[in-house]
Amino acid sequence: MIQLIVSILLFFVIFFGIAFILNMLLRRTWLMAFIYPIIIIIIVDNIATTDYFTQPGEAFRAAFTKIASLTPVDYTILLAGFAGTIVSGFVIKYLRKNGYQMF
Repeated sequence: MIQLIVSILLFFVIFFGIAFILNMLLRRTWLMAFIYPIIIIIIVDNIATTDYFTQPGEAFRAAFTKIASLTPVDYTILLAGFAGTIVSGFVIKYLRKNGYQMF
């Protein structure tokens, strides 16, 4: 149970930080929210990234099978990371609205 709580917090904070830095540098508020599913597929599957281009049918089938076989605990942890990217977008928008010009 403690590992679940730590994992949820860790994913939230890591992806909040990554999204916040990308938002500051690239000035694209919701970029990380769109990139997040791609990152998750890379993390979850055990397929080489080049296989998505050389053997797309088999690679996507294997990736979706792997994602479908995750447990609810895994989904909870991954959703916490996605929530971190979303919260980061709102924080950046709030800071910009209040006059902070980050980079």
